[in-house]
Amino acid sequence: MNKHTTSVSVGGKELIFETGRLARQADGSVLVTVGETMILSTACTSPSAADIDFLPLRVDYQEKFSSAGKTLGGFIKREGKPTERETLTCRLIDRPIRPMFEDGFYDEVQLISTVLSYDGVHTPDPVAICAASAALTISSIPLIKPIGAVRVGMIDDAFVINPTVEEMEASILDLVIAGTEDAILMIEGYCDFLSEEKVIEAIEEGHEAIKSICECLSDWQNEVGKPKNRTTLRILPQELLNRVEELVKEPIQPALTTIKKQEREEALADVNKLVMDTLLPNGEEVEFSKIFVQRALKKVSSKYMRDMVLSTKKRCDGRSLDEIRTISVDMDPLPRTHGSTVFTRGETQTIAVCTLGPEAMGQRFEDLNSDGLRRFYLQYSFPPFSVGEVGRMGPPGRREVGHGKLAERALAAAIPSQDDFPYTIRLESNITESNGSSSMASVCGGCLAMMSAGVKIKRPIAGIAMGLILENQNHVILSDILGIEDALGDMDFKITGDANGITAFQMDIKVEGITREIMAAALMQAKQGRTHILQKMLEVCPQSKTTLSQYAPKIETMKIVPSKIGVVIGPGGKQIRAIVEETGVEVDINDDGIVSFSSTDQEAIDKAKDIVYNLTAEPEVGKTYKGKVVSIKEFGLFVAVLSKEGLCHISEVAHERVDNLEGMFKIGDPIEVKVIEVNDRGQLRLSRKALLEGGPSGGSSSNEGQRPPRGDRPKSPRRHAQGDNKGPRKPHQGAPKESQKEGTGKINILPPPPLKDFSQE
Repeated sequence: MNKHTTSVSVGGKELIFETGRLARQADGSVLVTVGETMILSTACTSPSAADIDFLPLRVDYQEKFSSAGKTLGGFIKREGKPTERETLTCRLIDRPIRPMFEDGFYDEVQLISTVLSYDGVHTPDPVAICAASAALTISSIPLIKPIGAVRVGMIDDAFVINPTVEEMEASILDLVIAGTEDAILMIEGYCDFLSEEKVIEAIEEGHEAIKSICECLSDWQNEVGKPKNRTTLRILPQELLNRVEELVKEPIQPALTTIKKQEREEALADVNKLVMDTLLPNGEEVEFSKIFVQRALKKVSSKYMRDMVLSTKKRCDGRSLDEIRTISVDMDPLPRTHGSTVFTRGETQTIAVCTLGPEAMGQRFEDLNSDGLRRFYLQYSFPPFSVGEVGRMGPPGRREVGHGKLAERALAAAIPSQDDFPYTIRLESNITESNGSSSMASVCGGCLAMMSAGVKIKRPIAGIAMGLILENQNHVILSDILGIEDALGDMDFKITGDANGITAFQMDIKVEGITREIMAAALMQAKQGRTHILQKMLEVCPQSKTTLSQYAPKIETMKIVPSKIGVVIGPGGKQIRAIVEETGVEVDINDDGIVSFSSTDQEAIDKAKDIVYNLTAEPEVGKTYKGKVVSIKEFGLFVAVLSKEGLCHISEVAHERVDNLEGMFKIGDPIEVKVIEVNDRGQLRLSRKALLEGGPSGGSSSNEGQRPPRGDRPKSPRRHAQGDNKGPRKPHQGAPKESQKEGTGKINILPPPPLKDFSQE
């Protein structure tokens, strides 16, 4: 084995690249190690069909649970369909690498990155981008130059490169940045309303670290890399470009400046037909293939669109560079949902729906770090009719997962804490029209849907997509880009937040050359557009509703001691199932002891809360409780209070002397008692007479919580059983005179008072 290694220090952590030991039959194979996290990336290629005009690049990323010493939950223990996290990481790898293949390269390429070892400290996603780049760099596949990637965190106002998992918990910034030694190609970041200046600083800090990675890989390529295979490049002939340009120079301009999308596409289709009929006549031998002609037409159309914007400062739909399309908002169009809105910006539209529910409605997830439950999530769908096409329907693709997660994390900064709003929040963004920036429409519509549902959001949030046309030293920045500007332009830069800060930003660059000045200008122009959109939203819905929909469940919470969780759940869940069956309330408990109750019936919720309270609360001295007689003895009553039993001694039953408890009570009778003592062993002493009227002071007994004087205590039942004091009984010396009926000499046994509900004390 010809094993070769190289390494570079990034953020104080050594990144080690190794090749020649594993997967040697792949065109490029690299094992990257940081700490005890190890990722194997491979690159393979094969000639593709000649009739395609796109790069058939496939990126796969998988996290082996064995890498962390874990096994998947459920019945199937083998990794299968990619998880959401794996899908998002695939996109992180794909986005910066795709534009870096040489022009004319259309061979099929597959990149596979596998996490083989995970130490729970070093996050694998930026390492996977570096590993895939390294595998391509040393392979024969014509990649223009190496790519590097890092994660940037922000802790105590200081930036941290490639922070650990523990450090990320304290970070207010989560930024993944990828690029070359000379330029940034991809940014994905989430933060807690950071300023534009801080975002720029974080990007610059990350790019400095990327430069060292790219330099290391360039040197390593010279040492161990294979010669690049350029024999399959399909370069467009200049002659073809000239002939296409000659054909379209008259009709292309009016076609590009048609305002409505469908009419513009029809006009461009006519231009396409003109070129095809001229250069590919039926029944005649042709000089160029159909794919070459289509590629040439796309390139020429892009040139005309870009020149038009640069020279006239006007765009395809007639807007100026920083102008936002017309915005309309229709609140609550769906009467039976908990909250809904139709948000329309130009020809992009979404029906956003908010659904509220208990903890059981949360989204469960499982990854290398943990498994858990998300109480807020957004699901994005993009049906083919939204762009007037015929297409497949089914599970969400990578694009839908990525757009939904971007909108979700953008809005996460505004979600209230569980203490303030104990609901699980599910958002749907159903795209019904699309002409650019549907993910940002999802942010705006999702925010309004939550406000419609009565979610107490911290701050309203809007989003905008920015574009860029860059030709040599000349450039323009476009606000609220159209689909054609995204396809033919150089940048797609999405920014979300409010007028005071940013919550999410995602950028993809197709060309090198974006500078700090261009990025800063794009951020400031985006702030103006974002503020404008937010104002339009607040004109329609200035604040969240103060009441929930009548169709939303009522949810209340209570806190119990975590050690009591098992008491509420019971053996095998027996106790909590009994509560649900008895009350009809959905009951959930988390590991912190937060118990949530969900139902449309308030009385049922109150009943369930009483049951849980009685199961978990500890009796306190001086407090009154409603209990139940569980045992009757000669010397007193054993009463069930909350989850415990206590003794109400015969002397504490009534102010007057009591000789026969069984004549007063029977097992199962409700009884109201006061706790007068809890000893070191947790045993309870209870008193009924402390709650009765008629004591010496005209109220409750004056000796509450104290043992009666020795002379006032009743004689023990044992002495009576032995025959002591067999003569006529005398009235209890300590009994109040008022409790005896005059002339009878008999004890007046008072009936128990009516029971009151003390469950709210």
